[in-house]
Amino acid sequence: MNDHSVHGSPQGQANPNYGRIMSFTRRGSRLGDKYEKVMAEFGPKYVIDYPEGAAQTTIAQDAFVDLNAAFGRSAPLVVEIGPGSGEQTMSAALAHPEWNFLALEAWSPGVARCVNAAVREGVSNVRIMEIDAAQALPILFRRGDVENPRAHEMWTFFPDPWRKKRHRKRRIVSDEFAQTAALVLEEGGVWRLATDWADYAWQMRDVVADNSHFDNAYAGLNPDEADEGKYTGGFAPRWDGRVMTRFESRGIEAGRTIYDIEAIRTRD
Repeated sequence: MNDHSVHGSPQGQANPNYGRIMSFTRRGSRLGDKYEKVMAEFGPKYVIDYPEGAAQTTIAQDAFVDLNAAFGRSAPLVVEIGPGSGEQTMSAALAHPEWNFLALEAWSPGVARCVNAAVREGVSNVRIMEIDAAQALPILFRRGDVENPRAHEMWTFFPDPWRKKRHRKRRIVSDEFAQTAALVLEEGGVWRLATDWADYAWQMRDVVADNSHFDNAYAGLNPDEADEGKYTGGFAPRWDGRVMTRFESRGIEAGRTIYDIEAIRTRD
């Protein structure tokens, strides 16, 4: 799509991602005529291009994507992982036109739906990358001579729960990903998480508690009687800035509890 001040080596490098556990599965990528037209006309405005890595939806290890250039301004940044159809991103972008919103989505139709939503809502402060967030974020926000701004907030709402026990290593919220979140966020920044699966909520809470770069804003509060994790409580009230998406609605309809976690980035 559009060249937003990107540089780095193209494909052809050794594949450092060989054997890496993915937090998502490859699904059908056919867009259909409607979304093909949307992407052709508006993709260059909303979708950030990047030097590709050796594997699909990965970024080259030495790449730099200038996010301020991509947005055309410097502003407080919010990063959303897995935006779905973009309901949350667009609602927040409309409510906070003074902020920049970066959505990372690995599924092509999801990217197209987000672009379509951005066009429908008429927002100009949203950008989307078709990319594997876990692989890309440490590169996009690496510390060095040239850096992107740290994010004001990062959102991981209703990620794939990988229900089967043997698949839980694929869950994106892990000790390793918490280190990535710490790299992305500014001091005092907020990592907001939500899930409708209790065991994943306990895992999220434990990951935050075990990371020295985060404080749980509700540590020990709102305990879950069935909790099988390492710690107790740590669940926040429902954040009023989070819109009701189809993922949350499905959880509620199925009778599951919705869990929110609010983690504050501390000093290094």
